Amino acid sequence: MTARLKHIHLTIFQRFFRTETVGGLVLLVFGLAALAVANSPLAETYDHVWEMPLKLGIVNHQLSLSLHEWINDGLIAVFFLLVGLEIKRELLAGELCSVRQATLPIACAIGGMVVPSAIYLFFNFRGMGSHGWGIPMATDIAFALGALNLIAPNAPIGAKVLLTALAIVDDMGAVLVIALFYSEAIAWTALAGAAVTLLVLIGFNLAGVRHLWAYLLAGVVLWLFVHASGVHATIAGVALAFTIPTNTRINAVEFSREARSLLGDFDRRETGDFLVLTSKGQQEALFSLERASEGVTAPVLRLERALHNFSAFVVMPLFAFANAGVKIDLSMQHLEIGLGVLVGLVFGKPLGIMAAALVAVKMGIARLPMGVSWRSLLGYGCLAGIGFTMSLFIAMLAFADSPLVDTAKRGIVVGSLLAGVAGAVLLKISPVLRDDQ
Repeated sequence: MTARLKHIHLTIFQRFFRTETVGGLVLLVFGLAALAVANSPLAETYDHVWEMPLKLGIVNHQLSLSLHEWINDGLIAVFFLLVGLEIKRELLAGELCSVRQATLPIACAIGGMVVPSAIYLFFNFRGMGSHGWGIPMATDIAFALGALNLIAPNAPIGAKVLLTALAIVDDMGAVLVIALFYSEAIAWTALAGAAVTLLVLIGFNLAGVRHLWAYLLAGVVLWLFVHASGVHATIAGVALAFTIPTNTRINAVEFSREARSLLGDFDRRETGDFLVLTSKGQQEALFSLERASEGVTAPVLRLERALHNFSAFVVMPLFAFANAGVKIDLSMQHLEIGLGVLVGLVFGKPLGIMAAALVAVKMGIARLPMGVSWRSLLGYGCLAGIGFTMSLFIAMLAFADSPLVDTAKRGIVVGSLLAGVAGAVLLKISPVLRDDQ
């Protein structure tokens, strides 16, 4: 990657990191609000609101779901669309675009998924909660990055990039687990309809269609088919993401030449009024520059940028408020489920990440980023144990409306909190290294 491309990618990452950091704080507020309401006199109203039916559709084709289902099956698909776009970007131009760069975060993510799941199964093997083995394998990227920014704002950029890439690979694993192990009985006719729709989307890409509205409209049809098929509907978001074009209409050289020409036109037609553009020529130059900017920006980046704030500040807070509300009690019933989740997040995540990193480094196929020591890596591994959003999602898929889901939720909330505290302590006592150390 050239120095210029590195600078551009770093700028995109820094903007991404800031959004995830603030989004994590908003998510925390809504999660705490859900806990407070669920343990207040408003608890019954809170539960009733989410069960309200809501119908959407046209003429004789209507889909009726509860408000809770619309959030967990429909709105959350937007989050998964964004996850898919982020994965695609990282594979093409980010930390996962080369084997050398990708080895460490992939190894850490695999270790951070396998070990927590194994610990959970140790507590729940052949028990009622065995189906929940996927719960502690997830990392909440918004919470993890938000916590990192609060705890160690001067952390080296290599550490931030590693934690982000690790969480994105973790998301890949979670998507696969949801698709393979947490889907219902398959309705093959609907699945065939989803496959045809996906082929249409791929055809759009191959035909050079760049209008995002065409992909989004077809994406709604894809979601409807996937929802009816028994495969969890959020998978439609990831599948849609991988069909969005990555190529640009004009290349960088053409854009640079056109932009300089348009800026020259803008300067030549300047009217002397620097606050109000009264020159028609200046306005036309601006509109042409806007079209050229759109032409040099890949549709996948435009859609990711458009969805990022909506996902961080609307989708995820609503999801947290709808799902984090659990009654706090000291019941020992199904304790093995809560313990499996808690121990998996607090101990399994950092142990799995450290073990995998150690193996990869000792084998010579990876190295620690500049400024990251083994002690600080353990702290970052603890932050990866903040599983909140994706863990809640998998818990509801695993246990549906059974009483087991509340036990799992309590394990997630307490485990994520303890993982964040452990990460904070370890990073506070770790020496701060510069990026060049």
